[in-house]
Amino acid sequence: MKTTHFFKCLFGTFVLLLGSMNMLAYSPQKTTNSQYYTLVVEGYDWGPAVSKVILELTATTKAVDFKDYSVVAERSSDCVEIPASQKSGSRSVVFAYVSDNQGKRVAEGTYVTLVLGIAPNLPIGSPFQYSTSGKCRGNQWVNYQLTITDTKTNNVWNKEKARIRPLVDAFDLSGKYEYEAGKTMSFAAFTPEKKGTKSPLIIWLHGGGEGGTDPTITLLGNKAANYASAEMQAYFGGAYVLSPQCPGAWMHNKDGVTTHGKEEDVYHTGLLALIKDFVSKHPDIDPKRIYVGGCSNGGYMALKLILDAPDYFAAGYISALAYQSQYLTDAQIGSIKHVPIWFVHAKDDGVTKPENTVVPVYERLKKAGAKKLHFSYYDHVTDLSGFYGGENYYYNGHWSWIYSHINHAKTDYDGQPVKLNGRPVTIMEWMAAQIKK
Repeated sequence: MKTTHFFKCLFGTFVLLLGSMNMLAYSPQKTTNSQYYTLVVEGYDWGPAVSKVILELTATTKAVDFKDYSVVAERSSDCVEIPASQKSGSRSVVFAYVSDNQGKRVAEGTYVTLVLGIAPNLPIGSPFQYSTSGKCRGNQWVNYQLTITDTKTNNVWNKEKARIRPLVDAFDLSGKYEYEAGKTMSFAAFTPEKKGTKSPLIIWLHGGGEGGTDPTITLLGNKAANYASAEMQAYFGGAYVLSPQCPGAWMHNKDGVTTHGKEEDVYHTGLLALIKDFVSKHPDIDPKRIYVGGCSNGGYMALKLILDAPDYFAAGYISALAYQSQYLTDAQIGSIKHVPIWFVHAKDDGVTKPENTVVPVYERLKKAGAKKLHFSYYDHVTDLSGFYGGENYYYNGHWSWIYSHINHAKTDYDGQPVKLNGRPVTIMEWMAAQIKK
């Protein structure tokens, strides 16, 4: 009996030991919480999205498998109301690679970059939330928190260490201009590489949803930062980009009510002063190549500035024009007929209805004798990337600025290509060739 008992005990000890060895061999690594990540926020046709996340590792690696990671996003705000369905959700990981801390691919390193799925109908991917409330009207940043889990090791990353915003980070975001006593406008400015010759200036005026005091919103709300891209800059041989930000909305009158040209807005005088002050402080800007454009509210203001100073600007590029033709006199139309202008609009724009704005303005300018006048008029605003349906995917018809921001506009009112010296050109190619006499 004693011998049997001894062997039972010995066998039990062996089983326990074997089980412990198995646990050591197969159990996941100990979870490490609060590891750091870097967000990458990029601008797209529909607005900004968190497109990548860069994970900081504790050891060097040469390989990574995107299928090993799960990503959960949480969006919150103390200012804007976020629909319950958009407050949290999973982000799909579509690719992964070993990288440096800026997300550049390397053969071996201590960082991993996860590429996340994005789409115009995927609000969980956006660090912005649009609001119609008076407190936080328009596009606003939200608190964007990710929790990333390596499902093989159970390692977790849930602390943001840094944020990378391609193109936006190339701008000086600290600009302030006092346009009235005690009142300032913020602005973002991009400076091209010094080249020993004068550089043109591209001015972009945002829409009604990007007002406030944070110019990153003007650059990301509708991809305006793209004017600093290498492709766009190449057309101009390097250009300054200035993006002023209205504290409210460009079309507000003295009572804060939207005007479509019927009454004076309260910003155009101060804005023109801001632009002239910026030019005076950058003597390498070519005064013969100052271009002004904008969308919706900003399209109204771009036309207003051209009306105010028709001999100051070399050309205008205006999308989703909000200035109503009925409030423009024939004398005003005649005063700007010599200014090169390219309009962009969509027929199904229900916000700035073309029959009240751009169509009659264009036709009146043509009748007045405007020679350098073009108008790209689209049936719909579609997915130009082809990833989301191409011509079969319709954005909001108001979003015609998409065709400017990616330099896609290239047809005139009659549907034929716009030509310069007999050669078809895009809107930016055409604009870069406009020089004030």
